[in-house]
Amino acid sequence: MSNIEAIYTRNVPGSFEKLQKATIAIAGCGGLGSNVAVALVRAGVGKLIIIDFDQVEVSNLNRQHYFQADIGKKKVDALSNQLHNINPNVIIESYCEELTPQNVPSHFKVAQLCIEAFDRAEAKSWLIESWCLAFPGKPIICASGIAGLGRSGAIGIRKSGAIYIIGDEKSSMEIGLCSARVALAAAMQANLAIELIVTGKGT
Repeated sequence: MSNIEAIYTRNVPGSFEKLQKATIAIAGCGGLGSNVAVALVRAGVGKLIIIDFDQVEVSNLNRQHYFQADIGKKKVDALSNQLHNINPNVIIESYCEELTPQNVPSHFKVAQLCIEAFDRAEAKSWLIESWCLAFPGKPIICASGIAGLGRSGAIGIRKSGAIYIIGDEKSSMEIGLCSARVALAAAMQANLAIELIVTGKGT
């Protein structure tokens, strides 16, 4: 057994083989996207496509999976480094640029599913539309309403066709963001992605 295979010896039986062959796209590498990416690589996903045009700022550290040493670095570079420190063999295709409706088809064409990890409602909306037009029937896992404190039970999953929405669908970013609540939603996004891949529903 290789050192890489040894990482996943405690995985659910049969899951590693399927996850290792999977490619998952993550749109945004902030509070949701960075935490989702870490969870997916720890689960054994073989390839991630990540895109974000921002750099790590001090104010990101209250909820995003970055560290003091990452401040000023491109998020995709800092995150890629973290992911390779977990599994050196994971394939990371990264784009330090703005995702647009025009480049969704080219950047994400090999992905089996997409994790929407944007902040702004309007960006979430056009990404869902662009993904569904480019890749009919392929799942997209979104988040809406993850701000504030507590109310863990209010964070649920709603499905509409191939669109999944995680969150309370009410709370607004204006009330502030807490690391635990953001990470809870990110974990639910990652957990659902893993389930879809392993059960064959994310193809």
